[in-house]
Amino acid sequence: MNAPSERIQNMSTSATLAMAAKARELRNEGKDIIGLSLGEPDFNIPDFIKEAAKQAVDDNYRAYTPVDGYADLKQAISNKFQRDNHLTYTTHQIVVSTGAKQSLFNVAMVVLNPGDEVILPAPYWVSYSDIVKLAEGIPVEVPTSIATDFKMTPEQLEAAITPKTKMLWFSSPCNPSGSVYSKEELEGLAEVLKKYPEIIVVSDEIYEHINFKGGHNSIAGIDGMYDRTVTVNGVSKAFAMTGWRIGYIGAPAWIAKGCTKLQGQVTSGANAIAQRSVIAALEAPASKIQYMIDEFHQRRDLVLQLLGDIAGFKVNVPEGAFYVFPDISSFFGKELRGVTINNASDFALYLLEHASVATVTGEAFGSPNCIRISYAASEPELKEAIARIKAVV
Repeated sequence: MNAPSERIQNMSTSATLAMAAKARELRNEGKDIIGLSLGEPDFNIPDFIKEAAKQAVDDNYRAYTPVDGYADLKQAISNKFQRDNHLTYTTHQIVVSTGAKQSLFNVAMVVLNPGDEVILPAPYWVSYSDIVKLAEGIPVEVPTSIATDFKMTPEQLEAAITPKTKMLWFSSPCNPSGSVYSKEELEGLAEVLKKYPEIIVVSDEIYEHINFKGGHNSIAGIDGMYDRTVTVNGVSKAFAMTGWRIGYIGAPAWIAKGCTKLQGQVTSGANAIAQRSVIAALEAPASKIQYMIDEFHQRRDLVLQLLGDIAGFKVNVPEGAFYVFPDISSFFGKELRGVTINNASDFALYLLEHASVATVTGEAFGSPNCIRISYAASEPELKEAIARIKAVV
């Protein structure tokens, strides 16, 4: 009997995409579902970026692109790293991919050998664990809690390191918690890592610009970390370009070379028109997208205020991205409208079925006491969604 490979059978389905699909299914049945499950800005792409894409079409960019990206796009990325992050990456250290997700997969496949351990501070982005497993690595979760703003301490990092530890992966601002590591916190982690020079760090900075505390910090800029850090970024979140699928890395040259080799056998170069538009996005000053950041900030404050009125929801104040990650464990073991809530998955499903609001279980992010709520939606939608949640809990 034919069956998928064990590799595919053992892989989890992306919980965020699965919930979004379920929400679409219910909408198609005529149900009024408010989707707060996807990490997708609801803004339109800025006009100056669209104009660059139209120009690329008129300029007949149609041919296969270089595997690692157009040379002038890589130069624009290099300039962006220098301007925004004070990091010097040559174009030989940069690889453009079909989204930051492919960038992460490339790095895992290039660096990991079977049995290598990868430390994942939990909560972590939903795909990290399965990407590591696909590369035959072993995810090692380090649980954090709302008490520490979902950030890993140096002591926790030290305790998680073993002779098999090969990598540390984390995001800041964090998906799903919205937590942002300060420079001092990154320096604390770096002090531990300096004792273990063989460990490679993957710093996912896709939410870099959606930062409400001001001043993003990259761990590659901490003394001693540059030569062992892969900085991952892209344009999906800050520029509302999720469907255009462009991500990139700045990395030690040997990793970048390996990623280019791998990509050459998997997808080759990323979309030509999207790449040309990203040059315009990255060359523009950050002030061009400040209106989106300001709106996200207002929405965060609104959501925190509204959730604060619901008994049983424990929330902290996320300083970036566009998520809140409430601890809802107070509902575990309770019965709501005839439904027993045993875990966060039960709670998320309950909200979908009884409040018609799509969220994502924290179990998918390694934090089983929480759910993720995206506020990348309009204020009227957010008010209505949270009113519905309050009504059913």
